[in-house]
Amino acid sequence: MAVPQPKFREIVLQLLYSYDIGRSNPEDMIEILMKEVEVTKKTVKEAQVKADKILAALPELDKKIADASTAYNFERIQSVERNVLRLSLYELFIENEIPPKVAISEGIRLAKKFASPEGAKFVNALLDTIYKNVEGKDET
Repeated sequence: MAVPQPKFREIVLQLLYSYDIGRSNPEDMIEILMKEVEVTKKTVKEAQVKADKILAALPELDKKIADASTAYNFERIQSVERNVLRLSLYELFIENEIPPKVAISEGIRLAKKFASPEGAKFVNALLDTIYKNVEGKDET
């Protein structure tokens, strides 16, 4: 049975977060996520593939975040929020497999679940700003 996309994104986010804070042993993360999220090894490995693609695009993604974040220096953005933004921007501008509104909504959902209320508001505002500025859109 396939894992629903929202749950799959949560796994990808947890992998990105673990890499960002220095817990980067992939085999350990596979075991931890299999137990914590109750998914198969195959699902975690698929999530690792997506996380690796996001990591490969970090220079581009982080530049978008840094350019749009006028309130905070990039380094001051908390790891959870930073990785939610990375995942969302990857889905918005690189992967292009889901509509922009879905990518933004999913980013906000992840931030509400894993970040502080203030962090979720920050993610919401930054995603909106980046989408409007980079794509020249008036509304999301």
